[in-house]
Amino acid sequence: MKALRAYAALYLAFLYLPVLLLPLFSFNASHFIAFPLSGFTLQWYRELFADVAMLHAFGNSLEVGAVTALLSTVLGLMAARAVTRYRLKGAGAVLGFISLPLFIPDIVLGLSLLLLLGAVDFPLSLAAVVLGHVSLCLPFALTVLIARMQGFDRNLEEASADLGEGPWMTFWRLTFPLMLPGIAAALLLTFITSFDEFLLAYFLSGTEATLPVYIWGQLRFPERLPMVLALGALILLASVVVVILAEWTRNLGVSKKSVGA
Repeated sequence: MKALRAYAALYLAFLYLPVLLLPLFSFNASHFIAFPLSGFTLQWYRELFADVAMLHAFGNSLEVGAVTALLSTVLGLMAARAVTRYRLKGAGAVLGFISLPLFIPDIVLGLSLLLLLGAVDFPLSLAAVVLGHVSLCLPFALTVLIARMQGFDRNLEEASADLGEGPWMTFWRLTFPLMLPGIAAALLLTFITSFDEFLLAYFLSGTEATLPVYIWGQLRFPERLPMVLALGALILLASVVVVILAEWTRNLGVSKKSVGA
């Protein structure tokens, strides 16, 4: 047991200690990433918030993330209801097909979508990025929503039908409130997945860069590296907060089984 805990601690340290260097060096007074630190400064954060191009890319990422989260969650909610409430032939195959983007390398998926959109004369734009991100985020939303929909008693819906409510009002008055924590969690997870995604946005964004694409472009200039580190630290903090909030929201209303009397 001690060996397993030690292995888990080393594994987590290997994953996350390098990431923690982002906020550390974002306050360093030097352009160079090296120890010892030259001093403490907030200069890079001031330059960051004065960068008009960065703010524009940030707005693009917010727009793409919000639309992607909404579309992915709505489609995932409909699919989750169909899978859990009806006996559909080939449901497993359909779910596997929807989850396929999770197993395809992003660069292959990005190239495929680029060729497809070019074949149908769909312009490279933020709308194209949304289409790509929906294909990537839908499996996440579907997984969360299926788990949530299977987590409450179906007899409640049957009782609502027995009392005279139609399918739509039963969904709106009963199913939707019970699903709300899962819906909120799916929205948050798909938003942060879309917000942080780079490769699909790189292939499909055209002239409208999202924030990850903007960061990639800035890495060509060594003098811009401290500002990129400051931006990365803020994104890291926001991502952690959103993921924790999504997990907390997903567990709202889930009954915990107690052992013993």
